Amino acid sequence: MPPRKEKEKSRKASTSTSLSTLTESIPPIFDQAQFTLASHRKNIVTLYKIHAQCAAISEEVPGRGIKLTGEKAFNDAFLDMVNRVLPVKKGVPNADKIIKFCGSFVGYVSEKEKKDRADGEEDEDEDEDTPASRFVATLLKHLLKGFLAKDKNVRYRVCYFVAQMVSSVGEMDEDLYTTLRASLLERVRDKETPVRLQAVIALAKLAKGEEGMDLEDGQQSLLEVLVDVVRFDPVADVRRAALLNISCTPTTLPALLTRTRDEDTILRKLVYRHVLAALPTPLILSIAQREEVVRNGLGDREPAVRAAAANLIGAWVDAVGGLEKFLVMLDVSTSIVAEDALLSVFVTRPDVFDELEFDEAYWGDLNPERAFLARVFVDHCINTKASKSFDDTRLETALPVVTALAFRIQDAYNALIALINVLGSISPARDTPAEDDEEMKREDTEFILSQMLKLAVNLDYADEIGRRKMFGLVRDMISQEALPEPLVALCLDVLRKLSASERDLIRVVVEVVQELRDTGKDDDETVEPEHAPDDETQYGDETVEQGNRAPGGSRGKVNGRPEPEEMDDETREKMEYIDLRCLALCIGMLERVNGTLQENSSFHGLLPELIVPAVRSKVPLMRERGLICLGLCCLIDRKMALNSFQLFMHQVQTAPETLRVKVLQTVFDLLMVHEADILKGTIGPQGESRIVDFLSHALEETNEIQAVATEGIAKLMLSGMVSDENVLKRLVLVYFSPETADNQALRQCLSYFFPVYCYSSPANQRRLQRIFVPTIELLAGVHRELDQEEEMVAPAQVGLLLLDWTDPQKTVGKPGSEPDDSIHMDIAIDIVRGLFRSDMEKDDKKTLAQLLGKLHVPEKLDDDKVRTLKVLLDNLQARRPLKDTTARNAFARFQNSITKKFAEQLAGFSEEDFRNLETSKKLFEFLDELFSEDEGEAPAAAAPRSKRGTKSSAGSKTKSAEPEPAAGKKGKSRKQTAEEVDAEIDNLLESGSGSEKPRASSSKSGGGRKKTQPPPTASGEEDDTGEEIDLEEAEVESDLFDDEED
Repeated sequence: MPPRKEKEKSRKASTSTSLSTLTESIPPIFDQAQFTLASHRKNIVTLYKIHAQCAAISEEVPGRGIKLTGEKAFNDAFLDMVNRVLPVKKGVPNADKIIKFCGSFVGYVSEKEKKDRADGEEDEDEDEDTPASRFVATLLKHLLKGFLAKDKNVRYRVCYFVAQMVSSVGEMDEDLYTTLRASLLERVRDKETPVRLQAVIALAKLAKGEEGMDLEDGQQSLLEVLVDVVRFDPVADVRRAALLNISCTPTTLPALLTRTRDEDTILRKLVYRHVLAALPTPLILSIAQREEVVRNGLGDREPAVRAAAANLIGAWVDAVGGLEKFLVMLDVSTSIVAEDALLSVFVTRPDVFDELEFDEAYWGDLNPERAFLARVFVDHCINTKASKSFDDTRLETALPVVTALAFRIQDAYNALIALINVLGSISPARDTPAEDDEEMKREDTEFILSQMLKLAVNLDYADEIGRRKMFGLVRDMISQEALPEPLVALCLDVLRKLSASERDLIRVVVEVVQELRDTGKDDDETVEPEHAPDDETQYGDETVEQGNRAPGGSRGKVNGRPEPEEMDDETREKMEYIDLRCLALCIGMLERVNGTLQENSSFHGLLPELIVPAVRSKVPLMRERGLICLGLCCLIDRKMALNSFQLFMHQVQTAPETLRVKVLQTVFDLLMVHEADILKGTIGPQGESRIVDFLSHALEETNEIQAVATEGIAKLMLSGMVSDENVLKRLVLVYFSPETADNQALRQCLSYFFPVYCYSSPANQRRLQRIFVPTIELLAGVHRELDQEEEMVAPAQVGLLLLDWTDPQKTVGKPGSEPDDSIHMDIAIDIVRGLFRSDMEKDDKKTLAQLLGKLHVPEKLDDDKVRTLKVLLDNLQARRPLKDTTARNAFARFQNSITKKFAEQLAGFSEEDFRNLETSKKLFEFLDELFSEDEGEAPAAAAPRSKRGTKSSAGSKTKSAEPEPAAGKKGKSRKQTAEEVDAEIDNLLESGSGSEKPRASSSKSGGGRKKTQPPPTASGEEDDTGEEIDLEEAEVESDLFDDEED
């Protein structure tokens, strides 16, 4: 052999030996790396040296260039180590350490390559392949093969590998990047949660390099994909991973803020502790976003989230440069959460609270923020007065002198009136910046005045001079027409504090009302005396009797005021404005008193002069306030409530939607206050059935009316006034109905009601037990008929929820009452009875059979119930066995558990002996009737069950065996014209005869209303509802002074 060939052969052998030695040293490095992270740095350096040595070994192939034999050998050995990790399941720490080691090695190799390029020649081509870039590309291409693997462990491990190394890869080939991007997007939608989590982390790192890249039309950016994951992924861990790896930008911020209402507590806390806390300044957020952060954070149900939000808000004070700027940032004049935010700062930042001082200079230069700060500071001091750490001197120094505050209120009020006059003099057609500035000044002044009035309620009025000054000032303010209406209630709060009793408060308000109404009279008309000297209003001579009215319904002049039809437009508008202001005063006053009308005779004159005409008014706002006033009067006067209840019931059906909400609330308030009197005296002996039909009608209306009706009925049931099982059944149907899915107010109310109602009393659980099976069957029918766009809880979930509500173990113990442990056994009896039915759907039987295993079986049970259940179970299994395998197995398990648990009670049990007992007569009649039907001996009168699927009166597609009223359908009452509605109201108000006990309505429960009849010509005739409404002016007078009822 020639010497040259021998030399070449010797060199190849030496190279092969060197490569073999190098590749054999790789497995020990991985073996060390799997045990501890401390050795990773040393092993990474060693592995890099091996890679560099292998990269230096190459082989020249004649005609084909250089063959990178060393790199190939290293890559094969490295990938062999990687392949050993891929099938390992999640949670093995050794495999996790190897993946972290590989990710760190890729980062080290890439960093070394960058450093070598920086130290090398400037003319070196940056796009030239290097050993490091070829190694990374080879590793990525190998891992991409596992993205489509059937084994979930392989998919998880390759995503974990990519997530660890993708941020260290640096530049990569465009085709490789496109393939990697598409693979990760596909794994984001993987069915396995760990795979999605690692894919999200990898995508988040990859998205940082995508900024500024041009995307194809219609292609979704990686940032948008991550935002969708944060909002819509069903697993909290995946949403957390996306949240923590998304950069907070103006684009992503709205989506991140929605997570303040996430169902996961940890994720909500992370939003405040990491995402929002990382913002350089809260001014990045808009005012609406700041309010959302404060409202959701401080209102969260979890203390940990509230604490994180409070710490964030406390940090905002320093970020914006002080407490006053913090309040400016929240815009206190319009914000509804600024007070909560400030109170949170007082609690979490005691240093800020201790630094506050309210000296004379502070009060001399008030702005909205300063006035708000002082008022909240005083409220906080008063609320924490009972605590040991409270310092009385802080409150004393903060509260201003009564006289001084009265003068400041007067100055602010004068400035407000001046601004209102300036704005009134500007033409409405002009819209200039100067006008906008004046409007802003007016709003700020009004806000400052409102804060000082709230502060005035907490002052100490031991100083008689200051008390008189404040009393006279506030009285003068409410007697002015120009006083903005939001300030009326605040002035009344101050008057209530200054008044010696409710009687004095009512007297002052009545005087103010009469003064306001007198200012609206013409100067040439004679004005009757305002009030008698002994605090009693003389109104009897001014009341116009029904017989003295002019033809056509004209009532002539009352109190010297002509009818609206006799006034010009300007005068009528002024009179309406004054009456609205007077009604607002009456509403505010009535909301603040608890005494009866008989104890406050000074108020009697306002009923026929102001409130009754307002109820008759055709102006919607006037009628609304009139009805509210009348309702408040009824709350403190039993006889008036009895006479007026049918009026409110009538208005529920005929009034506009916005007014019906107020009337519904009034009706339920009257029922709560005058329970027995209204149910027996007005509705009649079948009061509960009337309420059921009333509920059915209200629940067919709009969402807001449904919510109000549901809340009212829930209150009546919690108080024990209504105990009808049909009402409870309708509430359950409404709660689960798909048609109320968007009515969050209704759902929230019932979510609170059902647990409280059921857990508070075994009797309430017993009512739910009696409607259990029919309700499940109805809701199952609705679920089968769902449209594609509708959503509803599955019947099995409904059953589990009902079982939870009827669980006797969760009943709240009360003195003298014990839990009824047999409730679930009675449910079992009802379920087994239902399983006997041949007309029940197969899926319904399956659902009910599976619920048997979720029942609470008590340790002790009555012998009769044990034997009844045993007889039903055995007969069902013997004569009507279930056809579905799942249902049959569930039934068999329950049967065996009952037989085993009550074996002692069932020892020696004979069905024949049990049949002879009087207590089991109905049970065997039920079984005998079923078995006779099986043998073809069913009675001829038994009609087949009709297919049910119509909408129930609860407004949902429920099966209902109860006939629905023909005239109780939604929207029928809307067909009346406005004139017909007004005529009906007049008829209701004018048809009373002074009878003490009005007769019950002649209309059937739930049926349609009769057509409006002409008004009666003689007193004492009934109106179209069959009720005698005693609200005529002269008759109201006699009712108010008739004390025989009391």
